[in-house]
Amino acid sequence: MSTEQNLITTPITADFLRGHLDVEETAHGLLPHRLPAWARRQIPDDLLAVAEAQPSGVRLAFRTSATTIRLETLPTKRVYRGFPPPPDGIYDLLVDGRLTAQATVDGGNLRTITDMQTQTTEFTPGPAGTADFTDLPTGEKDIEIWLPHAEITEVIALRTDAPVEPAPDKGHRVWLHHGSSISHGSNAVFPSTIWPALAASAGDVELINLGFGGSALVDPFTARAMRDTPADLISLKLGINVVNSDAMRLRAFTPAIHGFLDTIREGHPTTPLLLVSPILCPTHENTPGPLMPDLSSGTLKFKATGDPAETAAGRLTLTIVRDVLADTVKQRSAEDPNLHYLDGLDLYGESDHDEFPLPDAIHPSPEGHRRIGENFAKLVFANNGPFAVTTG
Repeated sequence: MSTEQNLITTPITADFLRGHLDVEETAHGLLPHRLPAWARRQIPDDLLAVAEAQPSGVRLAFRTSATTIRLETLPTKRVYRGFPPPPDGIYDLLVDGRLTAQATVDGGNLRTITDMQTQTTEFTPGPAGTADFTDLPTGEKDIEIWLPHAEITEVIALRTDAPVEPAPDKGHRVWLHHGSSISHGSNAVFPSTIWPALAASAGDVELINLGFGGSALVDPFTARAMRDTPADLISLKLGINVVNSDAMRLRAFTPAIHGFLDTIREGHPTTPLLLVSPILCPTHENTPGPLMPDLSSGTLKFKATGDPAETAAGRLTLTIVRDVLADTVKQRSAEDPNLHYLDGLDLYGESDHDEFPLPDAIHPSPEGHRRIGENFAKLVFANNGPFAVTTG
């Protein structure tokens, strides 16, 4: 077995990273970001500031013959006061596209949320650690290390028993996706098995995942970031966060969706663009937000606290949101034939909910993520789907 003394140390540079829009140099290494610096300056709350810095879909990609790989990182872990700490984030190592090994990193900074409603936090600094991968297959190979999707991660260095070099561009199509905490990966265990990662693997595309927990709120700066990001395929999964935060009424939501699409089209006038409505969520199908935590069962669940009668005054539910999104695509697609609509109930509907219920009443289980990823791949990337490879 290789010892620390005879390993080659390679500092992490930006060309080792995939799935990010920006990197920040820190005192320790590089912090990948999923929004550019100018957009981060416009973020109005800590929820999105944390979410975009969590590297959902971000991975290191390099080529090597190493059989021992040690990745030094400084994670920032999140805990809720009064609850047991969640398990450490998982690092997935893929060899030539196949999940081969997994590791965690001890230590790190601690971000304690002291009040779930106000998101008040306390920060405790901690040490860097190492994700160790040993006994890997011999020979030259392509390696991807997917970073924990819900753990802010500063990447510092690779230590290997053979030289490494950034992976070459394989010419795959780039899929730029934006969505809520479900796209971010909430309740998924492994970073390479969040539903967008599973769909990207099935579609043989390079994923840039702008799934932001609690923060898919039709923000103009997110639309501008997507406008400016090179991509071959674009999807937007919108609605659930607008409902559960009670952020908009119908009058504001409809033009906001048009404006979001208009902005993206400024930079991607003919790119296949898919608008996806929310998956089934009984909590909000016919009940407006705001969403609140519910601890009455002894475990964390969520409940909608709005009044269904107020939909007459413009408050939103998922049923209403689906109608708005479908009507928007129908209206625009006559002049924009590359704009498409996908009903989220086709990704996860009643039969899927019966088989794989939402554990906390909002987010799918790991099995639910797999079902959504499989359905997305089948409906969007395969056959005559809007992202299918065309010939001729």
